[in-house]
Amino acid sequence: MTKRERQNRIIELISEREIDTQDELTSILASEGIKATQATVSRDINELKISKIPTGDGRQKYAAVTGGHDAHLAGKYIRVLRDGFLSMDNAQNILVVRTVSGMAMAVAAALDAMNLREVVGSIAGDDTIMMAIRTEAETKIVMDKIREIL
Repeated sequence: MTKRERQNRIIELISEREIDTQDELTSILASEGIKATQATVSRDINELKISKIPTGDGRQKYAAVTGGHDAHLAGKYIRVLRDGFLSMDNAQNILVVRTVSGMAMAVAAALDAMNLREVVGSIAGDDTIMMAIRTEAETKIVMDKIREIL
């Protein structure tokens, strides 16, 4: 297996599962027949700009920063979310997020960067974001994830 193939599999694994340690990731790779040391996995994590994000239950998991952004932007997105967020409420599977005036687009970008699988899409105005969530139950999950970051 090439380095690129291994790194692609790592991206797939962290998007499919909540993996929170390099040892866990190394073990999963080994169970799939992919030989990699913890040091190799550590280098892969750095090269892929993978960072840890909250899972909503007090734990963290690995996640790839997408869209060509550097890993340091993940911290900036969290700051934007914290600085611009005012409140949120749901109407069945629609999550409405209120923000400081003029901050909705920036907060929506921060929420989009979280790559929440439950979110179908979002629309931002000046101080309000509407997020379509797959189900009403998943809306509660997304709200919990946002609360964990805040």
